[in-house]
Amino acid sequence: MGNRALALLAAFTASAIYAANHTLAKGIMPTYIKPFGFILLRVLGAAILFWLVSFWSPKEKIAKKDWPRLIACSIFGMVINMLMFFKGLDLSTPINSSVIITISPIIVLILSAILIKEKITLIKTLGIIIGFAGALSLVLFGAEIRQDAPNIPLGNSLFIINASSYAFYLVMVKPIAAKYHPITLMKWLFLVAVFVNLPITIQEFREVQWASLPFEAIWKMAFVVVGTTVLSNLLNIFALKHLKASTIGAFIYLQPLLAIVFAISLGADSLNFIKTTAAFLVFLGVYLVTKKEKNKAS
Repeated sequence: MGNRALALLAAFTASAIYAANHTLAKGIMPTYIKPFGFILLRVLGAAILFWLVSFWSPKEKIAKKDWPRLIACSIFGMVINMLMFFKGLDLSTPINSSVIITISPIIVLILSAILIKEKITLIKTLGIIIGFAGALSLVLFGAEIRQDAPNIPLGNSLFIINASSYAFYLVMVKPIAAKYHPITLMKWLFLVAVFVNLPITIQEFREVQWASLPFEAIWKMAFVVVGTTVLSNLLNIFALKHLKASTIGAFIYLQPLLAIVFAISLGADSLNFIKTTAAFLVFLGVYLVTKKEKNKAS
């Protein structure tokens, strides 16, 4: 399997993890842990794991000129992005989050063109439009809205900030992702995130009744820390080494589809014509955006 195929598989797996995260994280907030407390658990757990793994990874030093970009990536990818998503998920619904997060690839494409001069082709633009239409129709017409959402308009507004911040992170991190080993990058990104997040999140973190947590809450927290925070970031960093930022962003279209599949596997949803049609549009859109362009004959 070539590097491009492995990168596409990594991006798909990361999307699957994120899709499960919508439902699993929502299931334990705010009963067992509040959103900002959850963020401190995520970044602290990830920082510890990445630093432990770094003992077996190549030893690299971050160049002085790269520190401003690394700090900016941490703020957009591990602070604003995470805080807004989890607070939005607490106030709104997993379905709404999967609707709004589909704007990320559009923002990625625009930022990529402006900041790193990626070429926007007609086919790529068409793929984004089709994928966006499929994802939007899937989550708007193909799923039941949950009721445990105290402030949906505010939550949805936070999802927009989350999606924009994540898009900016994808574009900003690409140059240093190509330069440093993924473990080196992640250990510093999350260490910076711990200190930036700490003043905002420490109060809710202290409120958690750790000694009385049931097993259900513990394994879901572990999934979010190890799967969503550590594994998915490693997969995305690997994929970014071999794919364009806009291609990685396009995989976000798969999240609503995979979230529905996850719900069906738990007996919480079922397939119908709208969902099947929307799924086809999502896959078509992702195919067009990720399709490698053939070199013109000289």
